[in-house]
Amino acid sequence: MKVLLVFAHPEPRSLNGRLRDVAIAELEAQGHEVRLSDLYADNWKSEVDQADFPALGAEARLMPVQASKKAFEAGTLTDDVKAEIEKLLWADVLILQFPLWWFTMPAILKGWVDRVFAYGFAYGVGEHSEQRWGDRYGEGSLAGKRAMLIVTAGGWEEHYTPRGINGPIDDLLFPIHHGILYYPGYDVLPPFVAYRADGLKEAGFEPLAERLRDRMRTLQSTSPIPYRRQNAGDYLIPTMQLRAGLETPGETGFSLHRRAAVD
Repeated sequence: MKVLLVFAHPEPRSLNGRLRDVAIAELEAQGHEVRLSDLYADNWKSEVDQADFPALGAEARLMPVQASKKAFEAGTLTDDVKAEIEKLLWADVLILQFPLWWFTMPAILKGWVDRVFAYGFAYGVGEHSEQRWGDRYGEGSLAGKRAMLIVTAGGWEEHYTPRGINGPIDDLLFPIHHGILYYPGYDVLPPFVAYRADGLKEAGFEPLAERLRDRMRTLQSTSPIPYRRQNAGDYLIPTMQLRAGLETPGETGFSLHRRAAVD
């Protein structure tokens, strides 16, 4: 397989940096081809601004969605963005690796998404009609590919449970899993999360590393999170409301958008 790992941590000697090296080494040992986008090392520009659209006149009003659409269609996106899009099209698997900062990804990685997931590429594709509402949520330009997160968190695992004060880790990662990765079509694998990252002792590193190696060995066989496809009949179009009766009685929140397990 071809794997793109997008890495977002400013310190290569960090736990994140060591885990990145473990993941790449195991993937290559399994015969996979790996490309790395190291956002801090590459001085990735995170903000969307006028400079992202060279064809837009200096005095023109910047409307990012429309500008993104025109630039993608015309092939005038900046070279750094076009290079990342080429990597995404090349890769069978996308891995986003980052520390959980303030309950989400670092700004530099969000900026990578903002700039690289261009209109006409990652969103705004497909017909809009009474039967379909675009090719998204399980369909789209990146359908048929896999994606997963490698995340480090400073808190205890117990802090990220249904009764934990930080909330369930699945809920915290839902906007990334469902809204960024599943939206353009990726099959999203369960995340690899390392807890108590700041307090990890050297003796604890190897068990953690071996757990990550196992996830890299099973990239092809791990079942993805069973999100509901938008255009497969579970949602009313155009309101995009889940049809009544598909949920478990009393179920609310993000879990509504996962299919029930089939015996």
